[in-house]
Amino acid sequence: MKKLLTAVLMFGLAGSATAQEAQTLSELLRAVEQGRTSEAADNREREQRFAQARGQQQQLLNEARTERSNLEAQSQRLEESFEVNEQVIVEKQEALDRRLGSLKELFGVLQQVAGDTRGNLEASITSAQYPDRTQFLTDLAKKMGTSSQLATIEEMERLWFLIQQEMTATGEVARFQAQVIGANGELASREVIRVGPFNLASDGAYLKYVPENGAVEELGRQPQARYVSTTSALAGAQSGLTLFAMDPTRGSLLGNLIQAPSLMERIQQGQLVGYLILALGAIGILIALERLITLTITSGKVASQLKSDSISTGNPLGRVIKVYQDNPNLDTEAIEVRLGEAILKEMPALQRGVTFLKIIFVVAPLMGLLGTVTGMIKTFQAITLFGTGDPKLMAGGISQALVTTVLGLVVAIPIVLLHTIVAGRSKRILHVLQEQSAGLVAAHIERNPK
Repeated sequence: MKKLLTAVLMFGLAGSATAQEAQTLSELLRAVEQGRTSEAADNREREQRFAQARGQQQQLLNEARTERSNLEAQSQRLEESFEVNEQVIVEKQEALDRRLGSLKELFGVLQQVAGDTRGNLEASITSAQYPDRTQFLTDLAKKMGTSSQLATIEEMERLWFLIQQEMTATGEVARFQAQVIGANGELASREVIRVGPFNLASDGAYLKYVPENGAVEELGRQPQARYVSTTSALAGAQSGLTLFAMDPTRGSLLGNLIQAPSLMERIQQGQLVGYLILALGAIGILIALERLITLTITSGKVASQLKSDSISTGNPLGRVIKVYQDNPNLDTEAIEVRLGEAILKEMPALQRGVTFLKIIFVVAPLMGLLGTVTGMIKTFQAITLFGTGDPKLMAGGISQALVTTVLGLVVAIPIVLLHTIVAGRSKRILHVLQEQSAGLVAAHIERNPK
């Protein structure tokens, strides 16, 4: 009995959340009965709401099916209309083509000519003088490409005018004002001289036209002075013929010229070995100049001594004759020895520096060869590390090798010539001393015959 009561109580609690805890079986039965009645009412209410919603959904479904049918009918009508319109367009296009006749070919030519002219004008330096020409050509080429628009007479005349303007401009030297970006980056209004389609110049400098932004810029680095000087002559010319270094490649040659290294840059490529060779050459030239001046003065004094009867000790010949006059009573052999000793005393001063010049013109090419070897070692190291794909990596070593060789020869060749001249003058003075010494000995023998 207790088990049955417990089961009924649990069932009553599960069936209704609002059931009160029953004190007696009668109260429990009433509570269960009330719960069942309430649940049945709720279930009937839910069933009514579901039935109502099902009716609404069915109505919406019917409406959607009706709308789909309408849209399918509209689509069918539009497709039929599209096919009809497409056929009409084809017929109209054929009629337009028949009526255009040769004009269609003309518009095709206009499109091609406008496109070609636009390309030519964009790259031409005449655009620096006549800007804003390419937009019209772009619009005209685009318009002719649509096949639905026709070119006007004014547009065709303007196209002809632009072509004629370019032809005329390429055959003249013109002056005009333009905004120029200087080498320092500042923008200023300057007078620009245009030489046909080849070069721009202003204030003694070459300019370049940048098609990408339509700017006129001064070259960051000008070519050699012999070329730049002609731009000044052109600026000062008012008529007639003027010598001007023109680039017929429209900038390519100038680009290569300004990339060529200058003399100082060439010397710097020789690096330490190149500097040592030049220092050696400078020392050699200074020594040679000092020797040439000294020997020239000495040679003049010796020549004066030959013409004079008075003895001067300010020159080698005077000092040698003085030795003879100071020892008149000596025998011939003693006189020869004294005169030979006097000449030997004069030789170091006359031959000073000659040997060093000889060393310089021998050592300079050897140092150039040393620079060649070190440069080739650097080149092979670059090839080992980075391969032969990038020639610029090898250019540094090759430049050093070639520049040091050139510097060695540049120093050696003039030093050889200077050494020859200096040695010749020294030998000529010594020859005079020896000749006069022999004459003195002969005179001494004549005065003191055995």
